[in-house]
Amino acid sequence: MNRRRARIRTASVLLALVALSGCSAGSDPAPAATHPARVAEATAPAPATSAAPVSPLGRSLPVRIQLPSAGVDTGPVLSLGLAADGTVEVPSVEDADRIGWYDKGVTPGETGPAVLIGHFDTARGPAVLKNVSRVRVGDEITVTRADGRLAVFRVRELEQVDKKTFPTAKVYGDTTRAELRLVTCGGELVDGHRPDNIILYADLVATRAA
Repeated sequence: MNRRRARIRTASVLLALVALSGCSAGSDPAPAATHPARVAEATAPAPATSAAPVSPLGRSLPVRIQLPSAGVDTGPVLSLGLAADGTVEVPSVEDADRIGWYDKGVTPGETGPAVLIGHFDTARGPAVLKNVSRVRVGDEITVTRADGRLAVFRVRELEQVDKKTFPTAKVYGDTTRAELRLVTCGGELVDGHRPDNIILYADLVATRAA
């Protein structure tokens, strides 16, 4: 437990840097994406009754991500560690059609906030999360794990924030249940970069064999 909390504390420090330096369009201005680089912010209403929590899974690496409402079905999943400058890595331009998992945190399905990162677009054009504006509260994100289990998450909240005010503790802070964050970029292009982060918060609602 202490080791996991240490990982999350480390991630909390680093995510502020990710929010400022990650998911950029590159040195050249990116071409206009097909869909808007923003989401309609929303939060699911509190349930009328308390549902029994889904039991978390053990540690197992993610291998495939499906988000049907945004047309996402991608794998294998990249492992993102730390870049040479100490910031958290983001997928390369060459891997713009794939999603990465921050490997210093928990895996999807474990107790805690598993964090996924993907591009909205790059200098080469629209990327894996180009249709993030189509996602709504209640949509499902399914993660296939290396152990042959599916971890199904339901989107609880959509948030778009300026990278300078990124909600580090909210995204990376410790949780008592299995949760998922999916982070990309948004906003109108400014000097070839998008100034916002779009964040999807999701809760584990089911697990089953793949």
